[in-house]
Amino acid sequence: MYSELCEKLGIDVPIFAFSHCRDVVVEVSKAGGLGVLGAGWFSAEQFSQELDWIDTHIGDKPYGIDIVVPQKYEGMEEPDAKTLEAQLMQQVPEEHINFATALLEKHGVPELDQEQANQPKLAGWTYATALPLFEQSLNRPNCKLLANALGTPPADIIDRAHADGMLVGALCGKLKQAIQHKEAGLDFIVAVGGEGGGHAGEISSIVLWPQAIDAVAPLPVLAAGGISSGRQMLAAMATGAAGVWMGTQWLTVAEAETQPAQKDSYLKASSEDTVRSRAWTGKPARLIRNRWTDAWDAPDTPDPLGMPLQGLVTHDAMLRTELYAGSGDAQAVAMNPCGQAIGMINEVETCRDVMFRLLSEYADALEKVNQVPGS
Repeated sequence: MYSELCEKLGIDVPIFAFSHCRDVVVEVSKAGGLGVLGAGWFSAEQFSQELDWIDTHIGDKPYGIDIVVPQKYEGMEEPDAKTLEAQLMQQVPEEHINFATALLEKHGVPELDQEQANQPKLAGWTYATALPLFEQSLNRPNCKLLANALGTPPADIIDRAHADGMLVGALCGKLKQAIQHKEAGLDFIVAVGGEGGGHAGEISSIVLWPQAIDAVAPLPVLAAGGISSGRQMLAAMATGAAGVWMGTQWLTVAEAETQPAQKDSYLKASSEDTVRSRAWTGKPARLIRNRWTDAWDAPDTPDPLGMPLQGLVTHDAMLRTELYAGSGDAQAVAMNPCGQAIGMINEVETCRDVMFRLLSEYADALEKVNQVPGS
């Protein structure tokens, strides 16, 4: 299991681990893959501290970062984050804030303290908020990769990342998006099937992967969506993928900072328990179905707003259900993004054990495929 990306990035195997946890990033990179730290929920100061920690603990291994800059969103012409948040908050109906607050209270989720409640609510889902995060990754010798989760990255970010020696890529859920990424001069593409967690399209992985690979060849394409075993990795590589991009797999590992109650929700979930909903960010995203998603999808309740407005509505709910994951009935209204592969994950493993298992399963599956009948 080797590809051109391995050589360019200095990794042993093309297994890319997306995670919001710095420990997962470090351990996967040390095990021969490439850890990618999601930037979306950090402030610039927090993200800088996370990257400093990674630089200190990762040794000579490479890693990457993932930012979220949609191609279209409300207020995209405003470059200042504070001004943008103030403008956007004026567009959020009080009805939506009250509805979200009532759901949290109904399920016994404690309120934030004053300091927590006064934190900026606009996540890194805009150019104004993502650019400061991206800039924290510059001039870090081990940071070798930048990916944008929603659309082609802005041209200035592509140019600055390339000048800093990074490979630049983006995720896509449709064929036309893959072609747009190639035309923008990106170095790789992540094709995310509809089985994937978080923001993903509707086209299934086994259909999207070969289409995207053929459309942008010879640009390398990483396969994502529904991968949690070596057999699935082999299937992805058989379609021509240059590697695999995995997110859901790392939510329950021993190194993940997920609180016990939230991790337990993931471990108990089946593949049928996930749903695509706009109730989290305003864009369709796959997460565990619960009373939060059901409430927002009901016909007699407020419709979710577009991104990033819905994120302003859900910010406090995200923070409260993570901080107080085991309080009251918090998991009934928690936003737990994950893909359908969550149904294959039923125990806690270390990152190193996951890597070993994936490669062992891959080798076993490849041997079985190559086995000559009667030999």
